[in-house]
Amino acid sequence: MSDKTLTRADLAEAVYREVGLSRQESADLVQSVLALMSDTLASGHSVKLSSFGSFLLRDKRGRVGRNPKTGIEVPIEARRVLVFKPSQVLKERVDSALSKD
Repeated sequence: MSDKTLTRADLAEAVYREVGLSRQESADLVQSVLALMSDTLASGHSVKLSSFGSFLLRDKRGRVGRNPKTGIEVPIEARRVLVFKPSQVLKERVDSALSKD
């Protein structure tokens, strides 16, 4: 399995090759899509991409944690976290790709 990470530049290059926009237009399109997703999440809404997955915001309660080194209890504040839930289509595609190796 490859250790390559898909980057914003890779996405822009794929749009350039597949759609035929200029490189600058492709980069701007990728930037616009990512900005819209970020703004939507920042405003407290979820993002759902059909056949890919959903980006959800989940509220976590405050709790008491423990420093593993010292054993001292430390309060952990309530917070909102971003969670990705893959679609069944994506799960099946990844599973089938991994089982071919």
